[in-house]
Amino acid sequence: MTDISEMKRSAQELRSTIVSMIYKAGSGHSGGSLSCVEILTVLYDEVMNYRPDDPNWADRDRFILSKGHAAPALYATLARKGLIDPEELGTLRQLGSRLQGHPCMFKLPGVEMSTGSLGMGISVGVGMALAAKLQRRKYKVYVLCGDGEMQEGQNWEALMSVSKWNLDNLVVIIDRNHVQLDGTEEQVMPLGDLAKKIGAFGLKVITCNGHDVAELCAAFREAAEHCGPVAIIAETVKGKGVSFMEGKSIWHGKPVSKEEYEQAIKELKISD
Repeated sequence: MTDISEMKRSAQELRSTIVSMIYKAGSGHSGGSLSCVEILTVLYDEVMNYRPDDPNWADRDRFILSKGHAAPALYATLARKGLIDPEELGTLRQLGSRLQGHPCMFKLPGVEMSTGSLGMGISVGVGMALAAKLQRRKYKVYVLCGDGEMQEGQNWEALMSVSKWNLDNLVVIIDRNHVQLDGTEEQVMPLGDLAKKIGAFGLKVITCNGHDVAELCAAFREAAEHCGPVAIIAETVKGKGVSFMEGKSIWHGKPVSKEEYEQAIKELKISD
């Protein structure tokens, strides 16, 4: 098992990397990238089975970033784990770069699905999970959704399929930061008791603090031990780690100025 303190440190370093990428690019989605950092850290450090030197290994676990606007967090994670060159992170959103504003599976190793149009990740995950069963392979599929995209109907159709085929090799993770592009989830389209709703579709629902590495590890262990499909609702904060970004919808995709960048990096600095 990876050391908890090491994963915490890696997550904080990822936040600095994400802010630096978005500042250099002059655009990008900081709020939703910063809220899912610990989720990605635990998935890639502790949970998923994959080979950085063989990204197309047939038995690798699949990860789908359904909330594709959080691409900076995924790119920074892929670089940290050796799937892409860290030097490439400085090319985010630049002309000719493989690091597009939303991930493209045809350009970058480790990207299983081109995402950006929200609400499609679970549906594709269902297909991958069914394929694994039909091919008698042991890999698992992990889909990370934003809570805003749970307002879209296709997700609920997909969850019915998850339940019908008892896809115990699929884990849905919801980055529950309660904020989306135009305001809070309550203002835009209230989801109500999300855990109860998902549970009514036949999935086991596990709720945890999405910024607590130990809680996330425990949630994924519980999911692995359950004989059936699972959804993990990770309670998070939009823009986590940067005081002026936290919980603010304006930071869904606002450019970072020089002064804001310097303040953010100062706040994210790790004390030795």
